Amino acid sequence: MPEPKNLFITGVSSGFGQALAIEALQAGHRVIGTVRNADALSAFEALAPGMAHGYQFDVTDFSGSEPLAAKVDAAWGPIDVLVNNAGYGHEGIVEESPLTELVQQFQVNVFGAVAMIKAFLPGMRQRRSGHIINITSMGGHITMPGIAYYCGSKFALEGISDTLSQELKPFNIAVTAVAPGSFRTDWAGRSMQRSPRSVADYDASFDPIRAARQAKSGQQPGDPQKAARALLALIASPTPPAHLLLGSDALGLVQAKLARQHEEIETWEALTRSTDS
Repeated sequence: MPEPKNLFITGVSSGFGQALAIEALQAGHRVIGTVRNADALSAFEALAPGMAHGYQFDVTDFSGSEPLAAKVDAAWGPIDVLVNNAGYGHEGIVEESPLTELVQQFQVNVFGAVAMIKAFLPGMRQRRSGHIINITSMGGHITMPGIAYYCGSKFALEGISDTLSQELKPFNIAVTAVAPGSFRTDWAGRSMQRSPRSVADYDASFDPIRAARQAKSGQQPGDPQKAARALLALIASPTPPAHLLLGSDALGLVQAKLARQHEEIETWEALTRSTDS
């Protein structure tokens, strides 16, 4: 039986956050989680009275992150594992998608995660222990038409996570960017923000992609419960990786991307080297 830990998970009312919270509670861990409304708060705490503790909080309330962390520490003790799970998907051709939607995508998926890290990190550093898990996406490694803003946010979080893992290694704090493939969550359904179509030139290339993504929602190969169990195995590991893919589709697509990238680098190697003095 693994040693019980205090987990803080953002966005525990649906998707990966909910699945992980349920599995963690069943495994004997205490879970403190953020939700967006009072009904979700009651439903979450009812999962395991005395062990599930919810806070109604918006991760884009950046000034509220540190007070929340202090409140959590005072009430439930130090956080062993921070899981930045809150986020959403945006779908839209770049030319058609307003910049305000890009700003909001980064506010939630990137800035909200970093604000939480900065709130809980001082305590972890002082204790010389902790694990930060950032839920990114295979879209933080590969791209596909129509999700540029989303991929951009996840590439950013992957880069921040990787750098942070190096900064925190001397303090015995692990950082893992977890990149799921396609899972049966609400990501492509009600959680997806879609920019309206406006430029006819993209109809032939993009409309079938949008239709296929909507049709596959709920039919994806990934099982959120199995993802949650994988995350518990990650948390229990004494040597967690800096990056972890979840799902065979993520594995195949990322491996193919790396192979293409390697081939392209070799093809252009002479030009690349030509810039040295």
